[in-house]
Amino acid sequence: MTCLPRRVAALLPLSTALLMALMLGGCVSTPVPAKPGSKPVNPISRLPPQTKPVPAPAQRPAFGSDEFNRIKDAAPDAHVDVSNIPDAVPVDEPLSRYGNRTPYTVLGETYQLLPTAKGFRQSGGASWYGKKFHGLKTSSGEKYDMYKMTAAHRNLPLPTYVRVTNQANGKSVIVKVNDRGPFHSERIIDLSYAAAAKLDMLKTGTAKVDIEALDPAEFQRQLGTTGKPAKSATPAEQSGGSNYYVQVGAFGSLENATALQGRLLELIYAPVIVARTDASTTIHRVQVGPFFTLEDADKVAAIIRDGQLGTPIVVKR
Repeated sequence: MTCLPRRVAALLPLSTALLMALMLGGCVSTPVPAKPGSKPVNPISRLPPQTKPVPAPAQRPAFGSDEFNRIKDAAPDAHVDVSNIPDAVPVDEPLSRYGNRTPYTVLGETYQLLPTAKGFRQSGGASWYGKKFHGLKTSSGEKYDMYKMTAAHRNLPLPTYVRVTNQANGKSVIVKVNDRGPFHSERIIDLSYAAAAKLDMLKTGTAKVDIEALDPAEFQRQLGTTGKPAKSATPAEQSGGSNYYVQVGAFGSLENATALQGRLLELIYAPVIVARTDASTTIHRVQVGPFFTLEDADKVAAIIRDGQLGTPIVVKR
């Protein structure tokens, strides 16, 4: 069986990728035998040069197109505070409908799905991917959100929850593996922007890491829960200290608030939340952030004004 992945990770400090049309299965690398007399080909060399900046979401070319493949991945334009984004919470759930077919072939190499993640451990290189893929579907069918704690892996069933530890500084995070990649022999995992930031590997772009698959049932037992998915707090609920937010609108209708949230996500690369000041109010405030500095918040507010999506104001809390 030959299957094509939704994304193929590439080279350089920041992991970039080739998005393809179908979602696929997991992976233990098994190179396709070369024809007699032929020379091995580096699959990554088949990708076009990735030199173009990431356009705004509304102007982003279709994934898999030549224009898309020439875009070089990048971090968000403004510095977003991800320190309070909670780790993924391992829960028992069925395999994804998509992303678990096996075998599949990517750029001349064939991969097989691991039958189970139980006891899985691995050490090697980690990279990360950012706004080039923000909002696009992952191999499992979920939308990629660079502000959530997720990752891509060639081998593991989707989903699998893993603890990733940066060997250089000992920092660890828990992420949900819901995507395929990176298809480069020197990397074993691609992390979301938020996960990479929490591991303090954004400046270097890559890091040596240890991966350990987690048993959701055991994890929930240790938490003393019933095994039901834990509710993650919103950035507004989790945020501590002083941060800047760009408030774009306030609505009595949640439907109107979420409609504006969707339009904002098509315009900017930043977290957009619908917040309520307290449980007694029916006002839903649409806010972008948090941001570290007033300068970053003002920059996003200007983009929103230019996009004619309201009259944004910057708030500090």
